[in-house]
Amino acid sequence: MYERILIAFDGSDTAKQALGEALRLARLTGGHVCAVHVTDIVAPLGLGLVYVPADLIEAYQDEARKQLEAVHSEARAAGVNCETQLLTLETINDSVAECLQRCATRYGAQLVVLGTHGRRGVRRAFLGSVAEAFVRESECPVLLVRGQS
Repeated sequence: MYERILIAFDGSDTAKQALGEALRLARLTGGHVCAVHVTDIVAPLGLGLVYVPADLIEAYQDEARKQLEAVHSEARAAGVNCETQLLTLETINDSVAECLQRCATRYGAQLVVLGTHGRRGVRRAFLGSVAEAFVRESECPVLLVRGQS
């Protein structure tokens, strides 16, 4: 039961709460955790951008690697086997949810743990919801961890 747990980690407080839940479950089940961070260069900069400077991409990826190293250390301290992966969107039309879906399939995830910000109304419509998009297509159970509002 839940021997392979995938956790999407973006460094946010909500992701940290989700990580805590994933590690608790992995300890209980003797499971293995795969923590992933999806680098999405387009979203923070807007869709009109044609060129993204290489040093900016490298800075995003360096920060993501640091976050994943911290996750690995936290898992090790909790006595949980953990691997990490830095993922990048494949095309301009790719989405974080689709990228996570591919990763969950490759990893053979039996459970995916996602933080959700619980946005509503215009904020949700404007910003979208990775968690909602992921849940709609998921082929395995998903645990949503709601952040503090």
